[in-house]
Amino acid sequence: MTRPAAIPTETRARQITDQYLNDCRTNGKRPSVLALATRLGLSNTTFRRHFPQQAKEIAALRSHPSSPAAHEAQPSPYDVLIARNAKLRRTNRALTENLHYAAAHIQRLALDNARLRQAMEASRNITHINQPDRRRRP
Repeated sequence: MTRPAAIPTETRARQITDQYLNDCRTNGKRPSVLALATRLGLSNTTFRRHFPQQAKEIAALRSHPSSPAAHEAQPSPYDVLIARNAKLRRTNRALTENLHYAAAHIQRLALDNARLRQAMEASRNITHINQPDRRRRP
């Protein structure tokens, strides 16, 4: 069994939290509760249990960053366009593949239809309407 961790005071935890958040702002990193808990020498669960306000503060900063570094993390319009083109190419490739499958099925059905018509005409002695009538009188 592990020994209990030394829990820092509220003031010490606030100082380390402020220092950590300043480091994150200067480095352009997103803060995390786990990283702060590690700096304090605590496990994530212990930190959240003893310092819920700091955990909520970091979670809010992580989900809604308002720093200029957050704007840099967003993709540029060019990157968005490249991603959209790649998605359209994948969709186009899939649709083209489906079109080829549909055309092949239509061809197969047309051949099956022709064979079935021939078999039906042979079994019933049916003549085509568009054949010239041989009994015509001159």
